[in-house]
Amino acid sequence: MSSNSESNREYAPTDFQDQLDILRQIPFFSQLPLETNKVLAYLCTREVFKKGSVLFNQGDTDGQAIYILSGNARVEHEDNGHTLPIRDVGTGSFIGGLSLMAEISWLFSLTATEDLVCLVITREKFQRALEQFPDVMPAIIKGLAVNIRNWEERLLADHTRVCEQCIGKAGVSLL
Repeated sequence: MSSNSESNREYAPTDFQDQLDILRQIPFFSQLPLETNKVLAYLCTREVFKKGSVLFNQGDTDGQAIYILSGNARVEHEDNGHTLPIRDVGTGSFIGGLSLMAEISWLFSLTATEDLVCLVITREKFQRALEQFPDVMPAIIKGLAVNIRNWEERLLADHTRVCEQCIGKAGVSLL
């Protein structure tokens, strides 16, 4: 993560059962067997980010997924020296599932607009857990597909009457 050590510290107490319950509600993880989610819940950390902390920068390949337990952050994209606000995310938002699957660079930056408490898992830990459960890849792919479909459904619901240009670019769930 891009934030400094003063703004990023482990949050205590960590409750394993709470983390397990959260993972099982996130579409990316919801299709996984209980035993796999137990290992992932154990490997997650709760971290606090102070207002103004950068959780990741556009172009980073740090490989982490973040679930916001409390607080808000802003997703931004830099284009030709201009920073464009994309959207605000808050409690209940899950960001970064794709970065667990492969080393890809972020197309966006994420900055805390108020203090955040997050559940975080790194690609390294995620892939270590998958080594223990090599048969779960179809469930992961299903969870990813559900997540993409749900995202596109929200896009259609939010933009069909507002932005013809946006709706013309819909169709990612057709992949």
